[in-house]
Order: sequence, then structure tokens, then C-alpha cells
Amino acid sequence: MAVKTLVDPGHALGPGLAAIRAQFEVPATFPPEVLAAAEDAAKRAPTAHADRTGRPFVTLDPASSTDLDQAFAIERAGADLLLHYAIADVAWFVDDGGPIDAEAWKRGETQYLPDGKASLYPPILSELAASLLPDGPRPSVIFTVRVNPDGAVVLDGVERAVIRSRAKLAYETVTPADLPTDFAELSDRVQAAERRRGAARVDPPEQEVSPVGNDRFRLTFRPRLESEERNAALSLATNMAVAAALQAHGTGLFRVMAEPDARAVQRLRNTARAFGLDWPASATLKDFERGLDAANPRDVAFMFAVRRSGNGAGYAPYREGFVPWHSAVAATYAHATAPLRRLADRYVIRAALAVANGQAVPPAVTDAFERLPAVMARADAIAGRIERAVIDYAEAVMLQDHVGEVMAAVATDIDERGARIQLRDMPVVARVDAHHVEPGQTLQVRLTAADPDRRTITFARVS
Repeated sequence: MAVKTLVDPGHALGPGLAAIRAQFEVPATFPPEVLAAAEDAAKRAPTAHADRTGRPFVTLDPASSTDLDQAFAIERAGADLLLHYAIADVAWFVDDGGPIDAEAWKRGETQYLPDGKASLYPPILSELAASLLPDGPRPSVIFTVRVNPDGAVVLDGVERAVIRSRAKLAYETVTPADLPTDFAELSDRVQAAERRRGAARVDPPEQEVSPVGNDRFRLTFRPRLESEERNAALSLATNMAVAAALQAHGTGLFRVMAEPDARAVQRLRNTARAFGLDWPASATLKDFERGLDAANPRDVAFMFAVRRSGNGAGYAPYREGFVPWHSAVAATYAHATAPLRRLADRYVIRAALAVANGQAVPPAVTDAFERLPAVMARADAIAGRIERAVIDYAEAVMLQDHVGEVMAAVATDIDERGARIQLRDMPVVARVDAHHVEPGQTLQVRLTAADPDRRTITFARVS
């Protein structure tokens, strides 16, 4: 399906984005006392850090990113690969109970909008002093993860160290020659281990509103680049290794997601049958998910059904006798690799640094593990609502001159409310009151209303 991009040539999105910021109380800046504390913190010289500036670290992120959490270097150790994963040492700059810390607990995570973000920490830290930019030495916490030939991972060591990134690489333009020699092999090992574990991290395509310059914006379906997929394997390996180490020491905060129960799986089998998908009786849900194609409308419909069948992911602190499990990863898993953007990661990193070096986990960290699940759940929920509001508004703005037109659409999901549709020629997802429709079926729909103030679009089925 060739989907055209919708662009905002009249610069109409600006006012609506301002309204969304007001509705969700997205902070425009930081309180003066937080900015002052950040100015002072940014001047702190790293005095508890080893010198690892000779190691050839690089970063790999979206081209526009300046809050760089991760840098990596890879070396061989016999048949194993050693991933040196340097993470921004945010805790070096943020004091427990201080004004920066207190504000971060209010925010929970960085909130992203097309016209700018509301950072978790002041930009002087998140985009300068603490960011692993290639313009000078930066303090970090290095996780050394041993990746075996079969993709199994173990945490070999954790240290505070100063690094110097050699290059700021971008997903969109990176070439194999830019990357460490064993980058692709390490990624292949981790992904092969995922398949053997039965992991299934398959997501339907998602809409994105992004700036295109001169205060204009574009609504499109965002492609998942191979460089991004491979880079994600590095974070996955590190987060799994950290989680296993913390669990073994009886501490930690884990990312958890339950498996769909037997009744949910049976409902999904019925859904697959209704969609005309061939799910062999001998195949598990994860086996079946791994074969889904995000370019096939029927497969996309089933991906949405799977997403609705579970309760989503959350956070849970260590408990004696409790096995923290993330069903999509098919492993014990933690978040430790994005401390500039997620509050929880700062505490997981501190715990890993302590246990790997035979030290007691600080009481402030163990206390935080109890409070963080609720804080992060609230921040995640706000982020989801902001993202949906932005897309709804963009769709209404960009379609308001098309009211009355008949458009081709594909049904991607069916439920009691009718059909979820995706326009064939525009990156728009909507609902229409259409029953007795099969997933993957092509419909003709008329746009009957597009109301930017209400952030709504309405379609009626024509045929």
C-alpha cells in the first residue's frame, strides 16, 4: 500500500499543539530553582570515574537527537563479544531530594510533541553536560555485557568512567563502515536468541507527526529502519543482563508484562479464524506473531487484537518468590539504558553499579523502587494521551479541506463499534460505522466532517 504523506503547508498545527500542551499541563520550562541547581550541577567534574577515553565509543540515534543516553564499543573475547555500553551518568549530576530530583519525580519521563519536548531534566544537563555528545569527555556508567555465540548475555562488570564519543551516528544515514566491526554480528546473536526464547516483539505500524522545517509538519507512517532494529538489540542485551544481575542479588525494578491467559489466547484463535489467517493448532501465539507482516492489513488487524488482549507493560519492584517476567521479551527485563528520558532508569543503574561492585544498594534507591511503578504508570499514560491527541488534531487539520470527498480505505480491525480503517492514500487511521466487513476488505468511505477544535474526523461508508 503506497501511502502519501500529509503536510501542513498553512502552518495550521501550531495553535492546536499549544492547546494540547495546555490541556495536559506540559511544562514549558523549569522552575528557577531547578535551572539554578542544574547550572551548578553541570559544572561538576567527574572525580569517581575511570578513564576510558581511549575506547572507540560511538552513538546511534535519530539525526535530530541531542539527549544521547547511550554510546557503545564492541570487542572480541575469544568466541564471545564484549559490548561496552556506556550510559549517561545522570546520578552524578542529580542529588537525592534536591530540586532537580524533585522536579524529575513530578515529570516521570520526557514528553515529546512535534514542536518540541518537555525534558525530564533541564537542557543544560540532558542535552549538554550529561549527554554523550562527541564534543568532549563525558561521565558515564559502562555496562560490560558478554554476548555468547548463542546470544546468551551476562553482565561482566559495571563501572563509572569518562568516555569520549568518536561520532554521533544517525539511523537515517549510518553505513556499516561507520559502525564497530562486530555490530551486525552482535545484533544477529541477540535477535537469534530472541527467536529461540520465543520472544515476539511485533508492533503494528504507527502514525507520527514530525516537523519538516519552517514551522510545517508531516503526518506519516514511520518506518522502522534496520539500523534502529539492530541498535535496539544492544539495549535489549544490556537490560536483560542488568535485570538478571539485580534479581540474583534480591533487588531491582523490573519491566513486566503478563502472558495472555488461556481464555484470551482462545479468543485470539477465534479472531484469527474470523480474519482468515492460518494459525496452526501446534503453533503458540508467539510463533504465530513472529510470522505476521505489518504490510498486510489482515495481519495488522490481528496485531491490534493481540495488543487489546493484554494489560500492557508496567513496572514491579523485586519481591521474594516473585519472578518478574516480560512476555514479549520472554525474559526477565529492566529499563536501565535511557536515564535522560526515564526517571526509573537512574535508580536501576545505581543499583546495578552497587551490586556489581559488592556494595550495598543505597536506601534511597530501594525506597525509590517501591514508589516508581505508580509514577511511571502515570507518566506513560500521559505520554499516550498526548500522542493520540496530536495525531487526532493533525488528521483533522490536514483533512479539513477534503470534506465531502470519497476515499479508498482498508478495514484493519473489526469490533462491536464497527470497523477501524486505514486510508489507502493517506496516513490516516479512523473508524466508520460499517458492519459485516472482513479485515483486509477495501471500502469506499466519504469524509463527512473534520473538526480540528474537537480533534475529530468522521467517515461514512459508501460501498
